[in-house]
Amino acid sequence: MHPKTGRIRPASESTGEPHRPFPTTASIRGSKHSQELRPALTQQRLQNSCRLDSDDQRKMKKAMTALKAICKRRIVIQNKHGEKLVGVLHQVQSKNLVILCHGFQATKDDSILVSIADALVKEEICAFQFDFAGNGESEGVFRYGHYHREVGDLRAVVSYFSNQKYNIIAIVGHSKGGNAALLYASKYHDIPSVINISGRFGLNHGIQGRLGKGFMERITKDGFIDVKDKLGNFEYRVTLDSLMDRLNTDMHEASCSIPKEIRVLTIHGSRDQIVPVKDAYEFAKLIPNHKLHVIEGANHRYTEDIETLTFLVLQFIRESQILSPIGENDKLMSRL
Repeated sequence: MHPKTGRIRPASESTGEPHRPFPTTASIRGSKHSQELRPALTQQRLQNSCRLDSDDQRKMKKAMTALKAICKRRIVIQNKHGEKLVGVLHQVQSKNLVILCHGFQATKDDSILVSIADALVKEEICAFQFDFAGNGESEGVFRYGHYHREVGDLRAVVSYFSNQKYNIIAIVGHSKGGNAALLYASKYHDIPSVINISGRFGLNHGIQGRLGKGFMERITKDGFIDVKDKLGNFEYRVTLDSLMDRLNTDMHEASCSIPKEIRVLTIHGSRDQIVPVKDAYEFAKLIPNHKLHVIEGANHRYTEDIETLTFLVLQFIRESQILSPIGENDKLMSRL
Protein backbone atom coordinates (compact mmCIF):
# COMPACT_ATOMS: atom_id res chain seq x y z
CA MET A 1 0.00 0.00 0.00
CA HIS A 2 1.23 3.47 -0.91
CA PRO A 3 2.15 5.29 2.33
CA LYS A 4 0.59 8.62 1.26
CA THR A 5 -2.41 7.80 -0.92
CA GLY A 6 -3.46 4.57 0.70
CA ARG A 7 -3.80 3.05 -2.82
CA ILE A 8 -2.89 -0.62 -3.25
CA ARG A 9 0.09 -0.95 -5.56
CA PRO A 10 -0.26 -3.42 -8.45
CA ALA A 11 2.51 -6.00 -8.84
CA SER A 12 3.92 -4.06 -11.81
CA GLU A 13 5.06 -1.14 -9.61
CA SER A 14 8.65 -0.84 -8.43
CA THR A 15 8.24 -2.25 -4.93
CA GLY A 16 9.24 -5.68 -6.09
CA GLU A 17 6.53 -7.23 -3.97
CA PRO A 18 3.80 -9.39 -5.52
CA HIS A 19 0.31 -7.93 -5.62
CA ARG A 20 -1.72 -8.95 -2.59
CA PRO A 21 -5.41 -8.05 -2.92
CA PHE A 22 -7.02 -6.34 0.00
CA PRO A 23 -8.96 -9.00 1.91
CA THR A 24 -12.69 -8.93 1.30
CA THR A 25 -15.36 -9.45 3.89
CA ALA A 26 -16.02 -12.88 2.41
CA SER A 27 -12.36 -13.94 2.67
CA ILE A 28 -12.06 -12.97 6.32
CA ARG A 29 -15.48 -14.17 7.42
CA GLY A 30 -15.04 -16.56 10.34
CA SER A 31 -11.52 -15.35 11.06
CA LYS A 32 -10.68 -14.35 14.60
CA HIS A 33 -9.65 -10.97 13.20
CA SER A 34 -12.89 -10.40 11.27
CA GLN A 35 -14.33 -7.97 13.82
CA GLU A 36 -11.25 -5.76 13.59
CA LEU A 37 -10.86 -5.93 9.81
CA ARG A 38 -14.48 -5.26 8.83
CA PRO A 39 -14.59 -1.70 10.25
CA ALA A 40 -11.16 -1.00 8.82
CA LEU A 41 -12.28 -2.16 5.38
CA THR A 42 -15.43 -0.02 5.51
CA GLN A 43 -13.48 3.02 6.65
CA GLN A 44 -10.92 2.53 3.88
CA ARG A 45 -13.65 2.39 1.23
CA LEU A 46 -15.27 5.56 2.56
CA GLN A 47 -11.94 7.36 2.57
CA ASN A 48 -11.23 6.32 -1.03
CA SER A 49 -14.73 7.38 -2.10
CA CYS A 50 -14.43 10.78 -0.45
CA ARG A 51 -10.96 11.25 -1.94
CA LEU A 52 -12.26 10.58 -5.47
CA ASP A 53 -15.20 12.93 -5.00
CA SER A 54 -12.92 15.68 -3.76
CA ASP A 55 -10.36 15.24 -6.53
CA ASP A 56 -12.89 15.09 -9.38
CA GLN A 57 -15.46 17.61 -8.18
CA ARG A 58 -14.01 20.62 -9.99
CA LYS A 59 -13.45 18.68 -13.23
CA MET A 60 -16.96 17.23 -13.09
CA LYS A 61 -18.51 20.68 -12.59
CA LYS A 62 -16.58 22.04 -15.56
CA ALA A 63 -17.62 19.08 -17.73
CA MET A 64 -21.29 19.49 -16.80
CA THR A 65 -21.16 23.20 -17.62
CA ALA A 66 -19.71 22.39 -21.03
CA LEU A 67 -22.35 19.72 -21.60
CA LYS A 68 -25.17 22.15 -20.86
CA ALA A 69 -23.65 24.65 -23.30
CA ILE A 70 -23.62 21.99 -26.01
CA CYS A 71 -27.18 20.85 -25.31
CA LYS A 72 -28.77 24.32 -25.55
CA ARG A 73 -27.79 26.50 -28.50
CA ARG A 74 -29.01 29.81 -29.91
CA ILE A 75 -29.86 29.43 -33.60
CA VAL A 76 -30.51 32.25 -36.09
CA ILE A 77 -32.43 31.43 -39.29
CA GLN A 78 -33.24 33.86 -42.10
CA ASN A 79 -36.74 33.83 -43.58
CA LYS A 80 -37.54 34.62 -47.22
CA HIS A 81 -37.99 38.30 -46.36
CA GLY A 82 -34.42 38.54 -45.09
CA GLU A 83 -35.50 38.76 -41.44
CA LYS A 84 -33.48 36.87 -38.84
CA LEU A 85 -35.51 34.46 -36.73
CA VAL A 86 -33.99 33.67 -33.35
CA GLY A 87 -34.54 30.36 -31.61
CA VAL A 88 -33.15 27.97 -29.01
CA LEU A 89 -32.23 24.40 -29.91
CA HIS A 90 -32.26 21.79 -27.17
CA GLN A 91 -29.83 19.25 -28.61
CA VAL A 92 -29.61 15.59 -27.60
CA GLN A 93 -27.87 12.62 -29.24
CA SER A 94 -30.89 11.72 -31.36
CA LYS A 95 -31.50 13.70 -34.57
CA ASN A 96 -35.28 13.57 -34.09
CA LEU A 97 -36.68 17.07 -33.66
CA VAL A 98 -39.93 18.75 -32.61
CA ILE A 99 -40.53 22.40 -33.57
CA LEU A 100 -42.48 24.52 -31.07
CA CYS A 101 -44.51 27.59 -32.13
CA HIS A 102 -45.69 30.34 -29.76
CA GLY A 103 -49.00 32.17 -29.83
CA PHE A 104 -50.16 35.77 -30.31
CA GLN A 105 -47.95 38.35 -28.54
CA ALA A 106 -45.92 35.53 -26.99
CA THR A 107 -42.32 34.41 -27.49
CA LYS A 108 -40.22 31.28 -27.63
CA ASP A 109 -39.86 31.54 -23.83
CA ASP A 110 -43.56 30.91 -23.28
CA SER A 111 -44.03 28.63 -20.25
CA ILE A 112 -46.06 26.11 -22.27
CA LEU A 113 -43.27 25.70 -24.83
CA VAL A 114 -40.61 25.53 -22.12
CA SER A 115 -42.47 22.73 -20.33
CA ILE A 116 -42.87 20.71 -23.53
CA ALA A 117 -39.25 21.26 -24.56
CA ASP A 118 -37.96 20.05 -21.19
CA ALA A 119 -40.11 16.93 -21.42
CA LEU A 120 -38.92 16.17 -24.97
CA VAL A 121 -35.27 16.45 -23.97
CA LYS A 122 -35.85 13.91 -21.19
CA GLU A 123 -37.18 11.55 -23.88
CA GLU A 124 -34.03 12.13 -25.95
CA ILE A 125 -35.85 14.20 -28.58
CA CYS A 126 -34.47 17.55 -29.74
CA ALA A 127 -36.72 20.60 -29.36
CA PHE A 128 -36.56 23.97 -31.11
CA GLN A 129 -38.38 27.05 -29.82
CA PHE A 130 -38.24 30.19 -31.94
CA ASP A 131 -39.71 33.67 -32.22
CA PHE A 132 -41.83 34.46 -35.26
CA ALA A 133 -40.78 37.62 -37.11
CA GLY A 134 -41.69 40.74 -35.16
CA ASN A 135 -41.80 38.86 -31.86
CA GLY A 136 -39.25 38.35 -29.11
CA GLU A 137 -35.66 38.51 -30.37
CA SER A 138 -36.50 38.02 -34.04
CA GLU A 139 -36.28 40.83 -36.57
CA GLY A 140 -39.30 42.30 -38.31
CA VAL A 141 -42.44 44.25 -37.46
CA PHE A 142 -45.12 42.81 -35.20
CA ARG A 143 -48.26 42.01 -37.19
CA TYR A 144 -51.79 41.29 -36.00
CA GLY A 145 -52.76 38.85 -38.73
CA HIS A 146 -50.48 37.56 -41.47
CA TYR A 147 -50.97 33.89 -40.63
CA HIS A 148 -49.46 32.77 -43.92
CA ARG A 149 -46.43 34.93 -43.28
CA GLU A 150 -45.85 32.93 -40.08
CA VAL A 151 -46.25 29.77 -42.14
CA GLY A 152 -43.39 31.16 -44.25
CA ASP A 153 -41.30 31.58 -41.10
CA LEU A 154 -42.09 28.01 -40.13
CA ARG A 155 -41.10 26.84 -43.62
CA ALA A 156 -37.72 28.55 -43.22
CA VAL A 157 -37.19 26.74 -39.91
CA VAL A 158 -38.17 23.35 -41.35
CA SER A 159 -35.90 23.85 -44.37
CA TYR A 160 -32.97 24.82 -42.15
CA PHE A 161 -33.17 21.72 -39.97
CA SER A 162 -33.92 19.42 -42.90
CA ASN A 163 -30.71 20.65 -44.53
CA GLN A 164 -28.95 19.91 -41.24
CA LYS A 165 -30.16 16.29 -41.54
CA TYR A 166 -32.60 16.40 -38.63
CA ASN A 167 -35.71 14.22 -38.66
CA ILE A 168 -38.56 16.63 -37.91
CA ILE A 169 -41.14 14.37 -36.33
CA ALA A 170 -43.72 16.95 -35.23
CA ILE A 171 -44.74 20.60 -35.10
CA VAL A 172 -46.45 21.82 -31.93
CA GLY A 173 -48.20 25.18 -31.76
CA HIS A 174 -50.13 27.01 -29.05
CA SER A 175 -53.01 29.38 -29.90
CA LYS A 176 -52.02 31.31 -33.04
CA GLY A 177 -49.01 29.00 -33.26
CA GLY A 178 -51.48 26.12 -33.54
CA ASN A 179 -53.02 27.82 -36.57
CA ALA A 180 -49.57 28.23 -38.12
CA ALA A 181 -48.87 24.53 -37.61
CA LEU A 182 -52.18 23.47 -39.20
CA LEU A 183 -51.81 25.87 -42.12
CA TYR A 184 -48.30 24.54 -42.68
CA ALA A 185 -49.61 20.96 -42.75
CA SER A 186 -52.28 21.93 -45.27
CA LYS A 187 -49.68 23.39 -47.65
CA TYR A 188 -46.55 21.30 -47.06
CA HIS A 189 -46.97 17.61 -46.44
CA ASP A 190 -43.51 16.80 -45.10
CA ILE A 191 -44.13 16.63 -41.33
CA PRO A 192 -45.89 13.46 -40.04
CA SER A 193 -47.51 14.87 -36.89
CA VAL A 194 -49.04 18.19 -35.84
CA ILE A 195 -50.26 19.16 -32.37
CA ASN A 196 -52.68 22.07 -32.24
CA ILE A 197 -53.02 23.49 -28.72
CA SER A 198 -55.99 25.86 -28.41
CA GLY A 199 -55.86 27.06 -32.01
CA ARG A 200 -58.76 29.16 -33.32
CA PHE A 201 -61.06 27.75 -36.01
CA GLY A 202 -63.26 30.77 -36.72
CA LEU A 203 -60.81 33.59 -37.36
CA ASN A 204 -63.68 36.05 -37.87
CA HIS A 205 -64.44 35.67 -34.16
CA GLY A 206 -62.59 37.18 -31.22
CA ILE A 207 -61.73 40.41 -33.04
CA GLN A 208 -64.13 42.75 -31.27
CA GLY A 209 -62.70 41.73 -27.92
CA ARG A 210 -59.33 43.16 -28.97
CA LEU A 211 -60.31 46.03 -31.28
CA GLY A 212 -63.59 47.17 -29.72
CA LYS A 213 -67.04 47.77 -31.16
CA GLY A 214 -67.33 49.26 -34.63
CA PHE A 215 -63.77 48.18 -35.46
CA MET A 216 -64.55 47.61 -39.14
CA GLU A 217 -65.86 51.12 -39.68
CA ARG A 218 -62.99 52.72 -37.77
CA ILE A 219 -60.23 50.77 -39.48
CA THR A 220 -61.77 51.32 -42.91
CA LYS A 221 -61.86 55.06 -42.25
CA ASP A 222 -58.43 55.50 -40.65
CA GLY A 223 -56.55 52.55 -42.14
CA PHE A 224 -55.46 51.30 -38.72
CA ILE A 225 -56.44 50.87 -35.07
CA ASP A 226 -53.99 51.32 -32.20
CA VAL A 227 -54.63 48.77 -29.49
CA LYS A 228 -53.96 49.95 -25.93
CA ASP A 229 -53.84 48.18 -22.59
CA LYS A 230 -56.13 48.89 -19.63
CA LEU A 231 -53.93 51.79 -18.57
CA GLY A 232 -54.10 53.40 -21.99
CA ASN A 233 -50.58 52.45 -23.02
CA PHE A 234 -49.93 51.61 -26.67
CA GLU A 235 -49.49 47.88 -27.35
CA TYR A 236 -49.59 47.37 -31.11
CA ARG A 237 -51.12 48.67 -34.34
CA VAL A 238 -53.62 46.73 -36.43
CA THR A 239 -53.66 47.78 -40.08
CA LEU A 240 -56.49 47.16 -42.51
CA ASP A 241 -54.18 44.86 -44.46
CA SER A 242 -53.38 42.69 -41.43
CA LEU A 243 -57.03 42.53 -40.40
CA MET A 244 -58.11 41.43 -43.88
CA ASP A 245 -55.36 38.81 -43.86
CA ARG A 246 -56.93 37.28 -40.77
CA LEU A 247 -60.47 37.48 -42.12
CA ASN A 248 -59.40 35.86 -45.40
CA THR A 249 -57.56 32.97 -43.73
CA ASP A 250 -59.88 29.98 -44.07
CA MET A 251 -59.26 27.31 -41.43
CA HIS A 252 -62.15 25.24 -42.82
CA GLU A 253 -60.39 24.89 -46.16
CA ALA A 254 -57.03 24.33 -44.49
CA SER A 255 -58.41 21.57 -42.27
CA CYS A 256 -59.85 19.72 -45.24
CA SER A 257 -56.54 20.06 -47.11
CA ILE A 258 -54.46 18.20 -44.52
CA PRO A 259 -53.79 14.70 -45.93
CA LYS A 260 -54.76 11.65 -43.90
CA GLU A 261 -51.10 10.62 -43.72
CA ILE A 262 -50.53 13.47 -41.25
CA ARG A 263 -51.67 12.71 -37.71
CA VAL A 264 -53.19 15.70 -35.93
CA LEU A 265 -53.93 16.13 -32.23
CA THR A 266 -56.00 19.03 -30.93
CA ILE A 267 -55.84 19.81 -27.22
CA HIS A 268 -58.19 22.39 -25.75
CA GLY A 269 -59.30 23.54 -22.31
CA SER A 270 -62.99 23.32 -21.49
CA ARG A 271 -62.83 26.73 -19.76
CA ASP A 272 -60.85 28.59 -22.39
CA GLN A 273 -62.09 32.19 -22.35
CA ILE A 274 -59.92 33.31 -25.29
CA VAL A 275 -60.70 30.63 -27.88
CA PRO A 276 -63.96 28.74 -27.20
CA VAL A 277 -63.71 24.97 -26.91
CA LYS A 278 -66.28 24.57 -29.71
CA ASP A 279 -63.49 25.50 -32.15
CA ALA A 280 -61.69 22.28 -31.21
CA TYR A 281 -64.73 20.24 -32.21
CA GLU A 282 -64.82 21.99 -35.60
CA PHE A 283 -61.26 20.85 -36.28
CA ALA A 284 -62.23 17.33 -35.21
CA LYS A 285 -65.04 17.25 -37.78
CA LEU A 286 -62.89 18.18 -40.76
CA ILE A 287 -59.30 16.97 -40.35
CA PRO A 288 -59.10 13.42 -41.78
CA ASN A 289 -56.66 11.86 -39.28
CA HIS A 290 -57.54 13.70 -36.09
CA LYS A 291 -57.57 13.06 -32.35
CA LEU A 292 -59.20 15.43 -29.87
CA HIS A 293 -58.54 15.78 -26.15
CA VAL A 294 -60.40 18.34 -24.06
CA ILE A 295 -58.88 19.01 -20.64
CA GLU A 296 -61.71 19.65 -18.20
CA GLY A 297 -61.37 22.92 -16.32
CA ALA A 298 -58.31 24.10 -18.24
CA ASN A 299 -58.02 27.70 -19.42
CA HIS A 300 -56.24 29.09 -22.48
CA ARG A 301 -52.90 29.23 -20.65
CA TYR A 302 -53.32 25.83 -18.92
CA THR A 303 -52.35 27.57 -15.69
CA GLU A 304 -53.22 24.62 -13.45
CA ASP A 305 -52.92 21.92 -16.11
CA ILE A 306 -49.48 22.34 -17.64
CA GLU A 307 -48.38 18.85 -16.57
CA THR A 308 -51.46 17.23 -18.11
CA LEU A 309 -50.95 19.18 -21.31
CA THR A 310 -47.29 18.20 -21.51
CA PHE A 311 -48.12 14.55 -20.88
CA LEU A 312 -50.69 14.49 -23.69
CA VAL A 313 -48.25 16.09 -26.14
CA LEU A 314 -45.55 13.58 -25.26
CA GLN A 315 -47.95 10.65 -25.43
CA PHE A 316 -49.08 11.60 -28.94
CA ILE A 317 -45.50 11.95 -30.14
CA ARG A 318 -44.68 8.52 -28.71
CA GLU A 319 -47.66 7.04 -30.55
CA SER A 320 -46.59 8.78 -33.75
CA GLN A 321 -43.12 7.28 -33.45
CA ILE A 322 -44.56 3.79 -33.07
CA LEU A 323 -47.02 4.10 -35.94
CA SER A 324 -44.81 6.07 -38.32
CA PRO A 325 -41.12 5.87 -37.41
CA ILE A 326 -38.90 8.39 -39.18
CA GLY A 327 -35.13 8.21 -39.52
CA GLU A 328 -32.52 5.87 -38.16
CA ASN A 329 -31.53 7.64 -34.95
CA ASP A 330 -34.71 7.31 -32.93
CA LYS A 331 -33.70 6.01 -29.52
CA LEU A 332 -37.24 6.48 -28.27
CA MET A 333 -38.45 3.72 -30.60
CA SER A 334 -36.06 1.20 -29.10
CA ARG A 335 -37.48 1.77 -25.62
CA LEU A 336 -41.18 1.51 -26.45
